[in-house]
Amino acid sequence: MVASQPDETMAQEPLPLSDLANVIRSKNAGPLSFTVDLFFSDANTYARAAQSEALQISSVAACFGLMASQVRRFELPHIFAIKLSMPRTVCAGNPGDGDLYGAQQHAPLLSLML
Repeated sequence: MVASQPDETMAQEPLPLSDLANVIRSKNAGPLSFTVDLFFSDANTYARAAQSEALQISSVAACFGLMASQVRRFELPHIFAIKLSMPRTVCAGNPGDGDLYGAQQHAPLLSLML
């Protein structure tokens, strides 16, 4: 009897983005917007993330309370990365800005299930 092999076409168990990405970081892209960089270790993990519904523009926009038209997504398959750009809710350095450098803006994405 031959042992059954896992079928690669079967749905993968959802995992949090924080378990799949090697690097998850955000930073200001000027005083009015920020970017989130997601780096993955290999082509398969990158493809899983790029195809995931959780990282589509409409889903990302919902995480940040934005309209889909306010989010830009850039796929960089040659370096296994996805870049997301969107407006800040408060201009960097203005009263009410709790993250002057934009370094904590990626937090809403950490627990997304892919």
